[in-house]
Amino acid sequence: MACSRKAGQAGSVPRRWRDGRRVMKYFVYILFSEKLGTYYAGLTNNLEKRLATHNNGGKKYTTKGIPWKLVTTYNCKDRSEAVRLEQKIKKRGIKRYLEEN
Repeated sequence: MACSRKAGQAGSVPRRWRDGRRVMKYFVYILFSEKLGTYYAGLTNNLEKRLATHNNGGKKYTTKGIPWKLVTTYNCKDRSEAVRLEQKIKKRGIKRYLEEN
């Protein structure tokens, strides 16, 4: 997996060009809710906006866990790489994935 890890940092929306196309950088992120004692993993191209959405009740699944704390992020070169990493994390179990990596 070529995604690089950054612990607990929100990211901006870097863009670069590849083969004449604008490519957006994607992030896989892991959140933790002390209220629920559970983790949540997702992907986005705008980490700051997505974290605000989760903490403002903008997503049904995460509303009950407010406030969510950012545990770690993984910078991925494109959306397909981010999707693969998110699936790997969820398949393994978020807590277990964090313990092993």
